[in-house]
Amino acid sequence: MEVRRFQEKDAQEVSALIASTLRATNSRDYSAEYIENIVASMQPPDILERASWTHFYVFCESERIVGCGAIGPFWGKTDESSFFTIFVLPEYQGRGIGRKIIQTLEADEYFLRAKRIEIPASITAVPFYRKMGYEYKNGITTPDDEGLLRLEKLR
Repeated sequence: MEVRRFQEKDAQEVSALIASTLRATNSRDYSAEYIENIVASMQPPDILERASWTHFYVFCESERIVGCGAIGPFWGKTDESSFFTIFVLPEYQGRGIGRKIIQTLEADEYFLRAKRIEIPASITAVPFYRKMGYEYKNGITTPDDEGLLRLEKLR
């Protein structure tokens, strides 16, 4: 598997990967309307904008992007960071790619300088992130107004 930093030319493929994953994997926990609103906010220009202020990685198998993930400052702080845009194509889930994404992000300078890392997690992804050592922020185990759960790891 090739791991590399996101490039501008990846925006369309990453956007399609996110849409596919949301529609297939997250549909058991979210309404179609909710998912389509997220898909609409993850179009190529949105991905390019996010990549402009995060360290955004893509995970490729035979030249195909099968996963992605980003890490950036938490609201501009230098001692806190956040994970963003962590997705694996449905047909590649369960093969260790998600674990590789987390390991890559945890080796990034934004992680290494942080005392706290937060993940705005989908309901669907919470069990995976908990296996990776992330816990509920402030013990809150119900989704917020965005339909997400906030998980964190303290270092």
